[in-house]
Amino acid sequence: MTYDEFRRQLGKAGLTVKGFADLIKQSPNSITNHAKHGEVPPHLAIIAALMGDMAESGMDFRATLNRIQFDASKPRGGATKGRFGGSKQINLQLPQNT
Repeated sequence: MTYDEFRRQLGKAGLTVKGFADLIKQSPNSITNHAKHGEVPPHLAIIAALMGDMAESGMDFRATLNRIQFDASKPRGGATKGRFGGSKQINLQLPQNT
């Protein structure tokens, strides 16, 4: 699905990209990053299409999503403070030359 069609489906559901990201517990940036590729992954396309069709049919997709218990996705590549790129390197205790 193209990113434009994805946004159209979200619009049918009465959602913004931020609202969609909040519902599926993802970062809005991870969703909008797909705009530069022009397409969204199939799993996001399916969710958006189903939400759009449910909303057009007068069905409350939010109630359905609220019944599902799931954790937010962990951010990829999250940096650890003081460590470039979240590296799992250990701290070396080197002697200081004074």
